[in-house]
Amino acid sequence: MRLIGSISQEKDAKLFSDYLYAMGIKNEKRPGEGDSSWDVWVYNDEHLDQAKMMLNEFLRLPDSPEYTQKASIARIKRQQEQEDLKQFQKRVFTKNQIFPDLDRMGTVTIALITISILVAIISKLGANPSNIRYLFISEYFAGFLHEVFHGQIWRLVTPIFIHFGILHILFNMLWLRDLGSMIEKRQSPYTLAVLVIGIACVSNIGQYMMSGPLFGGMSGVVYGLLGYIWIRGKYDPASGLFVHPQTVTMMIVWFFICLVGLIGHVANTAHGVGLAVGIAWGYISAMASVSKRIKRK
Repeated sequence: MRLIGSISQEKDAKLFSDYLYAMGIKNEKRPGEGDSSWDVWVYNDEHLDQAKMMLNEFLRLPDSPEYTQKASIARIKRQQEQEDLKQFQKRVFTKNQIFPDLDRMGTVTIALITISILVAIISKLGANPSNIRYLFISEYFAGFLHEVFHGQIWRLVTPIFIHFGILHILFNMLWLRDLGSMIEKRQSPYTLAVLVIGIACVSNIGQYMMSGPLFGGMSGVVYGLLGYIWIRGKYDPASGLFVHPQTVTMMIVWFFICLVGLIGHVANTAHGVGLAVGIAWGYISAMASVSKRIKRK
């Protein structure tokens, strides 16, 4: 910014500042140093000479009706800009609006991420599956869920902690951090834990039935959480859950990219089943919550 001069009275400085603004010259008035005068600064050097000339004319005839008229225009212009800004802010969503209260991750989210990272280290990102063989849904291709029916029920969930490759675990953990933390903060850690277990069991069984026992990844759960938040927030805004429609579109597009085989071997059934479970869960819980509030009234 560049100083163009000073005006003795604050009301005159405000009047002249409004006049410049109405003429398309961005400016700012500040208290002068050492006296009661007010300094006028302009933002762009290209307006410097013009603004100085206007200031000289104002100081010569400060009571000219032209300045009062332009000041009225400036007030209308500022009001319009403020209204435009409000409309713009309604169309733009910050990260905190899309994923509210994510300054700290929830305890269940941290636990899920920590376990996934430890399993990735132990298995060398799936390169040593023998180290984590008790985490696969089954070790047999013959017989339906042989170990599960013999008491090893944890296998219905634990495939979500197995990842094959750095990008596989990275993307899943980033989405889990945001979606999981939102549910924990807006609802409860218990809700997230139940969702993860339920979605994991159904999506893992679906993937097992389609491709056998050698699969893993948190993406089925991630798609389930996305579907849950999307539908729960849509039909029950009071839940505080929200995901931007563009985010949903991006994830659906990514789902179909994986489905057609452009990414390589992906647990597409787990993705689809997880998403369907999350959507259904979100809708049922939203209807139950809305119905409960109506009855209270």
